[in-house]
Amino acid sequence: MSSYEFDLIVLGGGPAGYAAAMRTIDFGKKVCLIEKSRIGGAGIYHGALSSKTLWELSQRVRNVNEMIAASGRDKFELSWNDVKKNLEEAVFERKFQYSCHLKLLKKNRGDLFFYERGAGKLISNHEIEITKNDGAIKIISAENIIIATGSSPRTLPNMEVDEVTILTSDGIDNITDFPKSMVIVGAGVIGCEYATIFSNFGKTKVYLIDRADRILPFEDLDISTMVSNNLEDNGVTIHHKAQLNRLEIIDGQVEYELLYEDGNKEVIRVEKALLSVGRISNIDNIGLEELGIKRGPNGRNIGDDDTQTNIPNIYAVGDASGRIALVNMGEIEARHAVEKMFDDKKERLSYDNVCTIMFLQPEVAAVGLNEQMCIEQNIPIKVVKLDYSTIARAIAMRKTQGFFKIIVTNDDKMQILGMRAVGEHASSAIQGVALQIKSGKGIETIAELVHPHPSIVEGVQECVRMLLNKSLFKASVFQDKLACYSLVDGVKTELQRL
Repeated sequence: MSSYEFDLIVLGGGPAGYAAAMRTIDFGKKVCLIEKSRIGGAGIYHGALSSKTLWELSQRVRNVNEMIAASGRDKFELSWNDVKKNLEEAVFERKFQYSCHLKLLKKNRGDLFFYERGAGKLISNHEIEITKNDGAIKIISAENIIIATGSSPRTLPNMEVDEVTILTSDGIDNITDFPKSMVIVGAGVIGCEYATIFSNFGKTKVYLIDRADRILPFEDLDISTMVSNNLEDNGVTIHHKAQLNRLEIIDGQVEYELLYEDGNKEVIRVEKALLSVGRISNIDNIGLEELGIKRGPNGRNIGDDDTQTNIPNIYAVGDASGRIALVNMGEIEARHAVEKMFDDKKERLSYDNVCTIMFLQPEVAAVGLNEQMCIEQNIPIKVVKLDYSTIARAIAMRKTQGFFKIIVTNDDKMQILGMRAVGEHASSAIQGVALQIKSGKGIETIAELVHPHPSIVEGVQECVRMLLNKSLFKASVFQDKLACYSLVDGVKTELQRL
């Protein structure tokens, strides 16, 4: 029998921590979950659920206005109160599910599941000190510990964030009406998503500051260009190659100053500013230094080896590990860590087929490598690209903007390395490709699978059929809609066989 109270203590009750606790119960092990604030973390509050609820609502407004624009009718509008009500309902629904689940779980499996409310700190490799909200101190012990403390929005030096006028994503709830104007600092995924959301509602003049020469620089140029053009068509002003010299509150408004490469300066005033410059792991003041737990190279995450820290019985998952800050990956890492503890899992966690989605205009989904990554790594590849306008379902939906791009090895096996889907239902189109990446198989299975008709995923099938030279439409004929080529040592060669 173990001399410890628990088999596992989980520090942090966000998506990763909660997943770890639930997986522990599956093994009949005793677990204590510690959370200082609210169960669900950023997965519910101020994070994925909130922003995606806003995006879905804004897309509906945009779609309605696109339909009625040609008729000359007035645009459809929502008040911020309507938006806020919808958002609160979504958050409450998910929060209520967690609350009910916790209550019934403690009732039905109170022998295995324990929950402590308070701030936890490691005081040894088997003990955590909990400071409860009333100031009381409690120490508990376990054979294993998982750190799943999540992350918070990053801020910038010399820039006071009051979450009223200068906001992070945590301050969106504080808005009382649509701002007449807003500057968004940071043109990564989060910044571009909020630029999409507020421009879709049509009540806010949006400015987006981009230090690079293009937004979303980690993605291929064709994706970045399409998203950028759509934002600008929707009224967003993108400050390309702009350095933010100053941003401050003056007379209740935000004044910001930009410096461009040619030496010119620009000063603009707006009603609100939204900082979207990434997130930082919540790993300060939890006892890492006292125990000698090593941090990663940037100091803002915990260095781990397949979810384990340098102290073998202490694990780090989710945003705390600093690998991929996504809800789905946090949950997968948490499950993997528990399986290593209690099921002696030997297979290492793979990050090669992680599916992601960016809620932009249009929607962008990704898995595996993109074209520019392959060029940077000098990987010989074949690339096939198919425009949405050739897919029957997209035509039926009258949503023909977008494309599929699939990248395979430049050999007879044509093993899938990655895919990008841009357009309606993009996130539903990549799972089959992700499975093929994980299995290491070629493209024949997708080519022969009977896909539902009409559906967006039929475009995936047509892509691989192009690579196999048996497609319905030929790239050499529809050169404006289809492409099939190889890239070897930076040399592009069209593959247009008939």
